[in-house]
Amino acid sequence: MKLKTLIPAFGAFMIASSAQAQETAVAVPTDTVFILNSLLFLIGGFLVFWMAAGFSMLEAGLVRSKNVTMQLTKNMGLFGFACLAYYFVGYNLMYPLGTWATEGVISGIWGPAVLEAVGVDAAGADDYSYASTGSDFFFQLMFCAATASIVSGALAERIKLWPFLVFTVLLTGFIYPLQASWKWGGGFLDAMGFLDFAGSTVVHSVGGWAALAGALILGPRIGKYTKDGKTVPFMASNLPLATLGTFILWMGWFGFNGGSQLAMGSIGDVADVSRIFANTNAAAAAGSIAALILTQILYKKPDLTMVLNGALAGLVAITAEPLTPTLGSAAIIGAIGGVIVVFGVPLLDKLKIDDVVGAIPVHLFAGIWGTIAVVFTNSDASLSTQLYSIIVVGLFTFIASGVLWYVIKSVSGIRVSEEDEITGLDISELGMPAYDIVK
Repeated sequence: MKLKTLIPAFGAFMIASSAQAQETAVAVPTDTVFILNSLLFLIGGFLVFWMAAGFSMLEAGLVRSKNVTMQLTKNMGLFGFACLAYYFVGYNLMYPLGTWATEGVISGIWGPAVLEAVGVDAAGADDYSYASTGSDFFFQLMFCAATASIVSGALAERIKLWPFLVFTVLLTGFIYPLQASWKWGGGFLDAMGFLDFAGSTVVHSVGGWAALAGALILGPRIGKYTKDGKTVPFMASNLPLATLGTFILWMGWFGFNGGSQLAMGSIGDVADVSRIFANTNAAAAAGSIAALILTQILYKKPDLTMVLNGALAGLVAITAEPLTPTLGSAAIIGAIGGVIVVFGVPLLDKLKIDDVVGAIPVHLFAGIWGTIAVVFTNSDASLSTQLYSIIVVGLFTFIASGVLWYVIKSVSGIRVSEEDEITGLDISELGMPAYDIVK
């Protein structure tokens, strides 16, 4: 064959091969889809787990040094109790896959429960076309525990350990999974078209509403507000630690939002996960910068604690819809979250609602904003449905949490004595200071 005829023939062969490759690339083997989807859940899950360390470090850094050990103890305790409560009760309320009700209490607790058999094959997998049940359970469990972590910081420095942990069990075993089932369990909010991709409302506002109810019933710390209405600033114990905690949370959020794509078995899914990562990062960066600039303007000096919370508020805001925005719109959504924090923290102080770490402005206020902001980037979103869902979840969580806080207060009390609060909970409640010198 002559060269002038060989070259076109070779070109035609390459084009045909490329077209065939594109066709075959679409048909991803089911085994591969199962493995990649399960892997996304597992990677996303342990990143969200790492957020528990972020919450611990953030809270330990923002409370006074005489209460650091208590915050660390609460975060360890709440995570453990949340894991057990969600396993025993919560998962079965939230999803139909739990075996606690279908197979009986004993079988559900001591049997395989939500885990597939050891060495399961394709025929024995619960959902061979999708992902392992254990990976999905693990991922959803981390979200439940994160909700409880939000409450811890707001009520710091004056709440008793065990009443707080009792509330955590009820929050993670009943309140969180019940309302989450309305959206993520295929409930009535989901049927209405409510959109909350990774939980600005389902996770973050729920933690914020529970914290708000607790803060109102618990009352402010001694000396926080003067009789003439002034707010007394209490100095954080360790700002480097709080900054470290914020960056840990920032990193964990890539699993929080990216894992919520819930699939990684196709080119489109992986591209979407990368888009979610980029948008999540843009929102956090813009939230921190907005808080930095705004505090410089308002107070003539930047406020690091506001900058940290501004980044977190940006993350919370983008969580309701991190996929559809452009990088620019994601940054705007995050920046508005940062602005909300700067004005939200002093607003609570004017109302004499003592939120030690700013959890309510970050998770509740920015969570509401992020849920509303979905309508600006996702054409499938309805403003009326978004608002209705915010109100329904908010009323349920606030009322249920308020009743629980009130009952616990009536039965055992939730606040330490005035003497113990002044001494610090590390010594009075635990007998174990975090630092050699307690100020």
